[in-house]
Amino acid sequence: MWTDQTAKTFIDYGRYFVPHRETQIEVICNLIPPGKEPFLILELACGEGLLAGALLDKHRSANVIGLDASQLMLQQAKKRLNKFGERFETKTFDLFDHSWRQDFNCVQAVVSSLAIHHLDEKQKSRLFKDVFKMLGGGGVLIIADVIQPASETAIRQAADAWDADVKRRAVDLDGDEAAYEYFQREGWNMFRYSDPIDKPSTIVEQLRWLEEAGYEEVDLFWMTAGHAIFGGSKPEK
Repeated sequence: MWTDQTAKTFIDYGRYFVPHRETQIEVICNLIPPGKEPFLILELACGEGLLAGALLDKHRSANVIGLDASQLMLQQAKKRLNKFGERFETKTFDLFDHSWRQDFNCVQAVVSSLAIHHLDEKQKSRLFKDVFKMLGGGGVLIIADVIQPASETAIRQAADAWDADVKRRAVDLDGDEAAYEYFQREGWNMFRYSDPIDKPSTIVEQLRWLEEAGYEEVDLFWMTAGHAIFGGSKPEK
């Protein structure tokens, strides 16, 4: 279960636990179509606002609405992004609920990082369809998330690669392995330690659900250590 303590752990240790975090943020930012006129980006589960801040920096015509269930995360995001003024707004939401999905239309981009895997197969497919309705023509859905490897061999490889990346980041950032040791004690590597709140799906399944929802240019854009960035766009007409 995701609690305030879980949120605090992620705020404190996310820089170690998320593989190639800076690269992932850069890839997502580059996948958003640039716009000359003011346009809206909606972030599902915005956390402490790292991705939202990068989006606002890169896309100077964009406004971002960050949705999250954690008040702690939203407080951190507001503090971090205060310099952007009215260009950044936060709202509380429940990813599993459908009611908030009626509040947005003609959105240029919907992005999400490390959240969709909490939905089961039917819920993911439904979300993809609901987001499709929110988007304006040419709008995109970009997801960064953990995915379910399709074989035992792939699961082992993803687990090993995630461990190795966390150890590397701990040493690079701090000069020791303390953060990696904490990662192991907490059983954070979902490819080694299962948790009922995690319901990852394979990348093949999710690309198919995007195509079934009507998205074009559906593709896998980046992947390592069981973490992937994928998505698609809504046709112009």
